[in-house]
Amino acid sequence: MDEEESLASWAARREQRLRPVGQLRAVRLADGQQRGAHVAPGEPRLIMRWDGFQWLPETVVDDYAAAQRILHGIEGDGRLRPVNRAQRPKKAPGRHRKP
Repeated sequence: MDEEESLASWAARREQRLRPVGQLRAVRLADGQQRGAHVAPGEPRLIMRWDGFQWLPETVVDDYAAAQRILHGIEGDGRLRPVNRAQRPKKAPGRHRKP
């Protein structure tokens, strides 16, 4: 290492490695060990937001599905509904079709 890295370039490189401010995470509100998020889907969850230095409580939700909707920004219940398209007019019967 012959060259010294400037403080500005080091700070920019360090900032890229850190988690972004405002990132959300969900934590189960239960006693005991924190296991996988999907293990107890009916238990309430605490949504926490990273402020750059610590995780701060944001809100409490009823279950795993509600936590996932908040974490991923899903509106409503998250179901995809079929799009109502205008029906095409039926083809006129051709010579080879029987009426």
